[in-house]
Amino acid sequence: MSRHLDENIGELAGDGLQDGIDARRAQWARELPHLDTRGMAILGRARWITLAARPKIEAIFASYGLDTGEADVLFTLLRSGPPYRLRPTELYKSMMISSGGATNRIVKLVKAGLIRQVASDGDGRSLPVELTEEGLARAREAFEADMAVETLMLESLSWDEQAQLARLLRKLALSLGSSPSLE
Repeated sequence: MSRHLDENIGELAGDGLQDGIDARRAQWARELPHLDTRGMAILGRARWITLAARPKIEAIFASYGLDTGEADVLFTLLRSGPPYRLRPTELYKSMMISSGGATNRIVKLVKAGLIRQVASDGDGRSLPVELTEEGLARAREAFEADMAVETLMLESLSWDEQAQLARLLRKLALSLGSSPSLE
């Protein structure tokens, strides 16, 4: 058996740290010693990190009167730059959701006064949406608060470790074809 199949990632890294994923991998190593569980070491941890981080991030959004989907729309419009306006098609493609999902979010945000539909010279069936002044202010404040919380979540890693992890995750995301688009 090759060395990587019977050792934990933490042990290979020499950091001596162990977590629940390591315990599960050790159980699988006993039960199915031929099985390579490196995927669990990485993807299992990525899933756990996402599940652990979500409530904190969602609490930030809720403090601004937003759910995750609504925040996504506002942040997408904000990062598009002035005039903070996109067509619904551009919006849903950029957020990687269905057009119906985008429409539902748009309707809620228009009712809340955070975005508005604007007349366009072109296709009248697809009116662009843009941030209102209130939407722009709320999007900026909520995004800054979100980034502050996410920065705190990464405090246990040095700047170099954060940069290395970001590079490795980008490489993995690109290899899986799942990296967010540039839109």
